[in-house]
Amino acid sequence: MAYRLPPLNTLRLFEAAGRRLSFKAAAEELCLTPSAVSHGIQTLEDWLGVELFLRGNRSLSLTPAGEAYLPRVRDALQSLALATESVPGRKPSGRLSVSAAPTFALRWLIPRLPDFRATHPTLSVSLDTSHRRVEFPRDGIDVGIRLGSGPWPGLAALKLLEEELVPVAAPALAARVASPADLLALPRLHIASVSEDWAAWAEGAGLPPAAFAEGLRFDAIHMAVDAAVRGLGVVIGRRPTIDPELEAGRLVEVTGPRLRASTSWWMVTSRDSLQRPEIAAFRAWMRTEFNHPR
Repeated sequence: MAYRLPPLNTLRLFEAAGRRLSFKAAAEELCLTPSAVSHGIQTLEDWLGVELFLRGNRSLSLTPAGEAYLPRVRDALQSLALATESVPGRKPSGRLSVSAAPTFALRWLIPRLPDFRATHPTLSVSLDTSHRRVEFPRDGIDVGIRLGSGPWPGLAALKLLEEELVPVAAPALAARVASPADLLALPRLHIASVSEDWAAWAEGAGLPPAAFAEGLRFDAIHMAVDAAVRGLGVVIGRRPTIDPELEAGRLVEVTGPRLRASTSWWMVTSRDSLQRPEIAAFRAWMRTEFNHPR
């Protein structure tokens, strides 16, 4: 049976532009020019004989036909990608793309990568530390490392690291705290990118969470920790991630209690990709590293 299909590359352009609702954003994602994306979309529309986008002066939206077509195209592209990854006997590509939260990358992954490269010298690793949500395999990411509680339907998740929450501060600031109530008189540093911060710790310590709502806010754990080291305030430290600063004396635990976080660091990937040689090797290495942390 001969399949009647439009040029396959135009479907890839349509999926990206439909998801982003921007020819420019789709072009940046696919490393093309906006005009190339626009031309490809026009080729697809001509082939179909129907408009897929409504083009305004500064806006782009899907037509009813485009709305109906987009999820089917996305599903088809994902099926093709997964089928390609699962071909029996497929040779390793030699490439692995990892998306890791910045704090995990800085504290845990990058210091250990030399060992992985020594064990797998022919495998090239690229590291993405943006906070963006990724979808496997569409976004070109093989493995994600995130802070969360799981489970994630359709994904294979490996728990890497559990943490405890405790307030920490630079020594001079910590000396002003004799009890948890004294924290109310000190500047507090908040981390916007985590689900558990001052409110979770206060509730676990039997204190009113609303009383701890004020303070400076940061979008990454490592930025808030650096601010605490510089004496800008007290931050909720996550042990053992915060241990290097504690061991060096740059930060000290201000007061208790330590509370076990409900979130942990996880490695996630598509279940259909588990047998890929690159992912299998990286997952096995991560399992060894975090079963026997240094």
